[in-house]
This record gives sequence, C-alpha cells and structure tokens, in this order.
Amino acid sequence: MRSVYEMVKAFKRKYGITICWRLKKHSAVIERYLNPGEKVTYAFAAQKNDNPFDIVTTCVVAVTNRRIIIAQKRVLWGYFLTSITPDLFNDLTVKAGLLWSKIHIDTIKEVVKLSNIDKKATPEIKEHITAFMLEEKKK
Repeated sequence: MRSVYEMVKAFKRKYGITICWRLKKHSAVIERYLNPGEKVTYAFAAQKNDNPFDIVTTCVVAVTNRRIIIAQKRVLWGYFLTSITPDLFNDLTVKAGLLWSKIHIDTIKEVVKLSNIDKKATPEIKEHITAFMLEEKKK
C-alpha cells in the first residue's frame, strides 16, 4: 500500500503548478488519524482558503474508504484536522480560473474552501470525491 505522502508526491509531479509545500508533515498527520481498516484511495494538495494570494496554508486532502480527511501541520507545533463523513457531505463546487482552480466542499456545518489547485487536476479530484460520496450515500 502506498503512503499518503507518495500519493501526494505523485499528484504534485502530475500537476506541477499546484501551490503546496510541507507535504510530508501534512501527510504524517493524516496517517496518524487513520482508523483501523481505513485505507487512503486518493490524496492531493491544496491551499485551505479562498484567497489566491494567501499561499501559506497548504494542506493535504485524503479520500479514504470511509471519509475525507484534510490535514495541516502548523509550522512550530500543533496541527489542524478536518474530517468529512458521507452523512455530512452536501455538495462539491469547482471554480476554474486561468491557471488555478478552487474546490468548495459544502457540508452541513461549513464550506471547506480549497484553492490554488492546478486547473487540469480538478476533473480528477471531482471524480474521486463524488464517486466516493455517491457510493457511500447509497449505503
């Protein structure tokens, strides 16, 4: 099984203009919070904000067989972790610009805004997230 970091590195190689760094640290937070039997099926990097000029809030997003996990390791100490289960998921919005795109994941409680993603990556990301959520909501 490939690690989260290897998946994110492969994503970054494929979609090089996505703005992100500290991927190994962010990936380690996700791997720490995986439940027994939970497997990561897809992972990508983005900025967790809606401002195209704010490029310091890199995060790693992982789609597992049970939920979506968004992790940010802080520079000095601590981290942020967001978990979106299928019962909380409402909608996914993709907004494409000239070079980068944004993805908004609408949940019951909040809208998670991911930005500065390579425009060519959004169809792949949308497909993985919506396919997982549709399959889980059927159950």
